[in-house]
Amino acid sequence: MRPTFVAAAALFAAVPGWASPTDPAEASRLWARADASSSATVYCCNALKAALGDFKVSYEGANSYNSSLQTYWALQQVELNPYCIVSPETPQDVSKAIATLTQATWYSEKFGECQFAVRGAGHTPWAGSSNVQDGITIDLGAMKNVTVSPDRSMVSIGGGARWMDVYMTLDAQNLSTSGGRVADVGVGGLTLGGGMSFFAPRYGFVCDNVLNYEIVTSNGTLINANATSYPDLFWALKGGSNNFGVVTRFDMKAFEQGKFWGGFIVYPGQLAPQLIEAFVAFNNASDYDPYAALINSYAYEASLGVWVVANNVEYTKPEAYPATFKPFTDIKPQLENTMRISNLTDFTLELEASNAYGRRQLFATSTYGNDITLLNELFQLANSTVLDIKNATDLVFSMTFQAIPSVITSKSAQTGGNALGMDGSKNRVLTLITISWVNADDDARINAAAKNFFGKADAAAVPKGLKEDWIYLNYAAQWQDPIGSYGPENVAKLQNISKVYDPSGVFQTQVTGGYKLFNSQGTVSGNYSTTANNTLLLGGGGAVGGNVSTYDSST
Repeated sequence: MRPTFVAAAALFAAVPGWASPTDPAEASRLWARADASSSATVYCCNALKAALGDFKVSYEGANSYNSSLQTYWALQQVELNPYCIVSPETPQDVSKAIATLTQATWYSEKFGECQFAVRGAGHTPWAGSSNVQDGITIDLGAMKNVTVSPDRSMVSIGGGARWMDVYMTLDAQNLSTSGGRVADVGVGGLTLGGGMSFFAPRYGFVCDNVLNYEIVTSNGTLINANATSYPDLFWALKGGSNNFGVVTRFDMKAFEQGKFWGGFIVYPGQLAPQLIEAFVAFNNASDYDPYAALINSYAYEASLGVWVVANNVEYTKPEAYPATFKPFTDIKPQLENTMRISNLTDFTLELEASNAYGRRQLFATSTYGNDITLLNELFQLANSTVLDIKNATDLVFSMTFQAIPSVITSKSAQTGGNALGMDGSKNRVLTLITISWVNADDDARINAAAKNFFGKADAAAVPKGLKEDWIYLNYAAQWQDPIGSYGPENVAKLQNISKVYDPSGVFQTQVTGGYKLFNSQGTVSGNYSTTANNTLLLGGGGAVGGNVSTYDSST
């Protein structure tokens, strides 16, 4: 018996309810996987089976394991193989899982901590963001219930839901909430990262519309964080990502919303200067129409060697061709026009269709001032970037501008603020590079091309005073630092809140994915440490704290 097997066998014997597999093939497979995983991980997977039952913990080869992996959006994530996948069905399951993974200190001291990842929908593209090789992945996908309060002012959403789950429920009741724009994106990741929405000019960032977070903290305690119960944690979760616990339910503002006008208009690439001019004017409007939302994308068609411009246009009233979009709709020729009056589910499914699964993916982002000259320079820079990588197999490349007028950023103060560090003093342009390809051999040069693009873009923006600090977390590449872009004051505040609710640093060191608070360039201190007076004394393994009934769902 190999050394790993000896250690694993000793650990297994300590797990209540565990029995050695009787099927030789199954035993051989598990031992082979154990060789690639730490003894602590092998122990933890079996401890999780004892705590949650066999049905909720799966291993490589099982249908539930394979199904979970295949629902990641980016191929880089699919290629990681955790030792086991945990599929909780209730908040109490999550509580037990986190308590199991963090509270058995005797084996972690001897064999090391169990490394684990947490995923909602798994739409973040970089490898390891919500999956882990040879570790443990907690897949919240079964927790996708969507319920509307009796007074229709609030919608409660399970931590593993996708936005299509939410909108299909709300559209049927002529309601909506401020949420994601792509149907299969997860509620959890998008909301915890701030979140952009078609309704942002009316209601601010998605996180500004959360009334309550039901969250499992680092020792397995289940609490409700809102404006009156754990208000510091409530603030931190508005942009603080996965650094504080596992959110099992989001309670969000709901509002009356019927069908509205939206769709795509596609133009030939030579019209880019006209469309950039229209975009800058749209973003700068002193009387910005709060019902208007625009995603302005410049896409390279590798098969034809040409650029096209695709505008996703949404007007959240049932009014076709409103005046605010006339500068865009008047531009001709149009290669395609899908504008129509429909519901939110339909529009988010349309955007999903342009986000193909089974490919390698990269997001990278920065934020700039709203300036015609700079945006034209960025388009030229995107063109030169494509020339360097256009021979990558089955390349898809786009650069997207999204308006962030002050009417959006000024909304957060009305709901107690958020961690994003964005004030309402100016109109900004969120710039996103999206690259998709199929061959892993191209990974390094495509990542290098994206870095090079933003290095040159920043160099063009800085002398003009147009470089903004903010990096949108949900679009950030692995090598970017969105948390640091929130500013030193907010980073310090997030760090201090982390020390209260996660005194052992579980979500800084034991959880593998996400952007960490103490690795950020904006960090006050690079080392995670706690003191006795900032330790939260909470019960573990399913204890519940916080009174959700103390907040007013009408705010």
